[in-house]
Amino acid sequence: MNFDFSDDQALLRKTAREFLTAHAPLSLCRAVLESDAAYSDTLWKGVAELGWLGTAIPEEYGGAGFGRLELAVMAEELGRALAPIPFASSIYLAAEAILLAGSPAQKQQYLPKLASGESIGTLAHSEKPGDVGQVTTTFANGTLTGSKVPVPDGDVAHCAVVTAKQGKDLVLVLVDLSARGVTRQPVKSIDPSRSLASIRFDATPAQLLGDAAAGAAVLQTLLDRAAILVAFEQIGGATRAFEMTREYCLSRYAFGRPIASFQAIKHRLADLYVGIELARSNAYYGAWALSTDSPELPVAACGARASATDAFDLASQEMIQLHGGVGYTWEFDCHLFYRRAKYLGALLGSAHQWREQLIQRLEA
Repeated sequence: MNFDFSDDQALLRKTAREFLTAHAPLSLCRAVLESDAAYSDTLWKGVAELGWLGTAIPEEYGGAGFGRLELAVMAEELGRALAPIPFASSIYLAAEAILLAGSPAQKQQYLPKLASGESIGTLAHSEKPGDVGQVTTTFANGTLTGSKVPVPDGDVAHCAVVTAKQGKDLVLVLVDLSARGVTRQPVKSIDPSRSLASIRFDATPAQLLGDAAAGAAVLQTLLDRAAILVAFEQIGGATRAFEMTREYCLSRYAFGRPIASFQAIKHRLADLYVGIELARSNAYYGAWALSTDSPELPVAACGARASATDAFDLASQEMIQLHGGVGYTWEFDCHLFYRRAKYLGALLGSAHQWREQLIQRLEA
């Protein structure tokens, strides 16, 4: 039995890596981080022209109509490149939410623009940093009132899927962020190459997304799907951090020999490799569950998310430490991986929260 990606998916990976190597070197991530730009507009237009944004969006809504396995392949390559674009918030979150719960009219209105890159979307769920559970924002009589922070790419998004309370129900609503009553303010991020924002809604016009009674279930499915795709980004970043660290250890000499030849360094690199491969196995399980719409998706998502977060955290930390003194400097790229690891690790809730969910789901 073959558990690997198909030849066509391998070709997609090769093509994506070649494009990102040419158009998204680490210097691009650094350039965005060191500027006032929220993302790389050039790279965003490039991936849009290649059709990457519509990978899992059906052709009838302007997408490429491939699938989520192909999207997982794309996610890993974007993670390797530390791509400074709002891909995750727009595609894993906003587009997936609309695909999950949107009406035909809503899909026709929003998905073609998300697939073409004309519009950027996001999910506004958190109302307090580090807390993705408590929701006090309200939706009544077609208007939305409340605050969300931090919202990934909320300062540049054109539309948002927002969680709110309608009576006792948790609902998802679609909001045009250019509508009246919307106030946005950038929020400092540990990874300035990926922006965050605070958004305030004051009686802002909005439309219900899906059935009100099913809002909580749709939200959980959305987060599970996004967790697996973000896990692939984390694995991509962890793998590249490992490769760069290994190459440095092979080229750096101390006492007349490469530091990679010292037993202590070998052990640390071996532990790092095992952690990444363990996370990859969990992510592959998640990709299978995602692509087949398996009932095992909730458990698979928890495993993929927790292990990938741990792997990228460890890879970014070891990258800094094994580079020695220069690993702590601004001029070396180690801190770019550390920043992205922390950003992605907090994007959908911490690894600890996902482990707690895993225990609850296994006991259910």
